[in-house]
Amino acid sequence: MRVYLPATTNVLRTLVDEGLLPAPHTAFAVTPQLREFYAVSEAEADTEELEYAALLTAARASLRLIDLDPLAARRRVVLAADVPDDSVTPMDDPHVEHGAARVTSGIRLADVASAHIDGEDAEDDVRKAVNVVLEADLGSEDAQFVVDEAEGHELGWYASQEIGTVLELL
Repeated sequence: MRVYLPATTNVLRTLVDEGLLPAPHTAFAVTPQLREFYAVSEAEADTEELEYAALLTAARASLRLIDLDPLAARRRVVLAADVPDDSVTPMDDPHVEHGAARVTSGIRLADVASAHIDGEDAEDDVRKAVNVVLEADLGSEDAQFVVDEAEGHELGWYASQEIGTVLELL
C-alpha cells in the first residue's frame, strides 16, 4: 500500500544514512475513511486525487514535526513509500485527519518511491506556518491564513535515487 509519511529534513537524513526508519509510524493513505469523506464532500474522487489529498495532509503534519525539530530546515517533507498492506491500520477516530493510519513496518529507503520537499522559496512561509500551525489546528483564522500561505507552495518531486543529492543542497 502506498503511504505518505510526514517528515523533516533530519528524518530524511536519517533514512539516507541508516537506510531505515524504525516502526511504528503515523502516515496518511487512501483509507476507507478518506474515500468516505471525499465521496460525501465531492463527486467521486479518483484514486490519484485521493492520493494527492493524503499527500497534502501529510505535508500539513510535516509542519507539526518541523515545529518539534528546531534543527530541521524549514521545508516540508513527505515520503511516498510502499509498505505491506497488513502493516497499515487506518485510524478510525473522528479526532484525527481523514486518511491517518498507523504503519507497523519500518520504512526502508528501498520502500520509498519518491520524496516531496519544499523549495527554497517556501522557507519563509514555512517558518511562519510552523510558528502558528497548532493555533490553526485549534481554529484560529489568522493562523490558518499563515498556514495556507505555506501550503500554497507546491512540493518538489524527487525520485528515491535523487534524495541524497537533494540533501546535499539543503
